[in-house]
Amino acid sequence: MKKYELSVLIHPDLEATLDKALDSVRGVVTEAGGTITSEDVQGKKKTAYRVSGQDFAIYVYMDVELPVEAPARINGAFNISDEVLRYLLVTTDEKGRAALEEAKASERSEDAETEE
Repeated sequence: MKKYELSVLIHPDLEATLDKALDSVRGVVTEAGGTITSEDVQGKKKTAYRVSGQDFAIYVYMDVELPVEAPARINGAFNISDEVLRYLLVTTDEKGRAALEEAKASERSEDAETEE
């Protein structure tokens, strides 16, 4: 299983029934044989440019673990979905993520020292 980051833009009209749309996205990932390790629903935001005729979208970020054949299945499912405006599935850079976490931790400790 390989680690990926999945960013999904959900149609803004589905804000009232967001749980159903999120269950659909989760279902696509799990049916492809993957597992969701973390999920962050950012809510409705303005897009940088019009996406499928929409100026707003619901932003969802997920960390997922997928088998080798799963990205192709997810690609096929999201391309025919009316709920998903756009998505991006990229492999996780573990070294970069670890360095980022280390930098944040040292920044927090420096901030704590300056407050004292």
